[in-house]
Amino acid sequence: MSSSPLKIVVIGGSAAGPKAAARARRLDEHASITLIQKDPDLSMASCGYPYYIGGVFDDRNQLICTPAGIVRDPNFFEKAKRIDALVLTEAVAIDRTAKTVTCRHLASGDERLVPYDRLVIATGATPLFPQVPGTDLAGIHTLHSLGDADALRAIRDQNQVRRAVVVGGGLIGFEVCEALHLAGIQTTVIEKTDSILPFLDPEIAHLVANHIRANGADIITGNGVAAFLGEHGRLSAVKLDNGTELPCELAVVAVGVRPNIGLAQAAGLTIGEQGGIAVDAYMRTSDPDIYAAGDCVECTSLITGRKVRAPYGDIANLQGRVIGQNLIQPETATFPGVTHTGICKIFDYTVGITGLSARQARALGYDIETATVSGLDIPGYMQGKLLISLMVAERATGRVLGFQCIGPGEVSKRVATVAMAIRGRLTIEDLGNADLPYAPPYSLALDHVIVSAHVLENKLRGLMQGISVAEVKQRVDSGADCFIIDTRTPQEFEDLRLGIGETLIPQGALRGRLNELPADKEREIILYCKISLRGYESAAILQAYGWRNVKVMEGGVMAWPYPREK
Repeated sequence: MSSSPLKIVVIGGSAAGPKAAARARRLDEHASITLIQKDPDLSMASCGYPYYIGGVFDDRNQLICTPAGIVRDPNFFEKAKRIDALVLTEAVAIDRTAKTVTCRHLASGDERLVPYDRLVIATGATPLFPQVPGTDLAGIHTLHSLGDADALRAIRDQNQVRRAVVVGGGLIGFEVCEALHLAGIQTTVIEKTDSILPFLDPEIAHLVANHIRANGADIITGNGVAAFLGEHGRLSAVKLDNGTELPCELAVVAVGVRPNIGLAQAAGLTIGEQGGIAVDAYMRTSDPDIYAAGDCVECTSLITGRKVRAPYGDIANLQGRVIGQNLIQPETATFPGVTHTGICKIFDYTVGITGLSARQARALGYDIETATVSGLDIPGYMQGKLLISLMVAERATGRVLGFQCIGPGEVSKRVATVAMAIRGRLTIEDLGNADLPYAPPYSLALDHVIVSAHVLENKLRGLMQGISVAEVKQRVDSGADCFIIDTRTPQEFEDLRLGIGETLIPQGALRGRLNELPADKEREIILYCKISLRGYESAAILQAYGWRNVKVMEGGVMAWPYPREK
């Protein structure tokens, strides 16, 4: 006699849940698999929502269909995967003793018990909302569900909203900002902290902010929302903490998410210190027959070993795949953790990050060195585009801890390269000798990542003393006694200059003009050029002639985020 089929129930139909269900089906044709989804849609490509809203594409079904163009609806799950997908159905209780899930059909209110042998919780997260007056006004939205995307797309298509405020200066906030801007809506982004995109270090974030403003959107930092103001039940303005009122007909709140842990909590499952469901490397909860994945769980940082939350669609899919295998073949797949790798498009800039920022690393107690590098992604004769990056390494070991990269150039592959270096616990010496693909249409002979590693190596070996643009600005503003040299050509100086009291001494003329430098060989000298390669070489010349306090402004003019003279 054959044993009865394994009964699998999956709660949540966005990313992790469908992935777990589909993987389980591929490994076991005979298992009974039920998918419970509160929303009307299944397996939504939520990261595509801003581009649908902005009109990059118009077919809504593209967000819920397979690569072959088949819409992932209950019929698809039944016919193609033999998965019973219950949409508009909410799981309201888990009985771990009886091993059942109580679910309720939202339209009819009818309840039923679904038995399970193994259960998956993929309940996702809920958008956070400011606890201020006026949140019930019409015209205030989030961007979390496909329904939210539909509502914002309708606003775009109706072409009646002229002014919008986006609350939250993170990834989603700026993706929404660009989408609204594409729709011709004047948009202001409000960020409560002092810097946008808080995963970036401030000087890099400042460059991104300059780019956003140059494209016509506004940004207000260091200011939160005090209230939403309205007339006749509709939003008319957003009031800030400092009393400023911003007239608008639309507000989109994007200040983060909270894990949906209520169901797990009520079932007595362990919740972690970061507020997500606690799981082990097999993605099992504290109940060995219940797994959890996606935005509702905690996972492990591969850098620090600490528990973190990583509410990203790609991570949810990876975790779902691990669970799908373990449902059928227990303890054969693990999810080790995350490096917090992310990327987004903001107008014609790409913003990418992996690992720790310098600020995060220092806050965690790491003794670090950093390198800020500006340069082209491919040769100038191939129409190369600018990249600006900041790499972080542990001083004692040289281990790469983080990397952030921005610009109109090819950011993605550089971030991907460093993400794998962090995953493999590689050092800057490893990266500096990496055998990466090279041909002029794709890279420089020494790729941007390799150059970043070389600069870090030079700093750690004492061959270069760097100084950040922020530190130079502080020196200038405080009237510090430093001698600043611009080593570019006269034509470059004529076209663009900082106006910070610098002296123009082109690199090629430096050896013949040493008499113009400070007689005091201990006086601080700061050099720079467009990207600071000439600055570095010029610093080496000065050191050879006895100047001992010579610093290179990292990233050069291209990394300067502050006002310029010209």
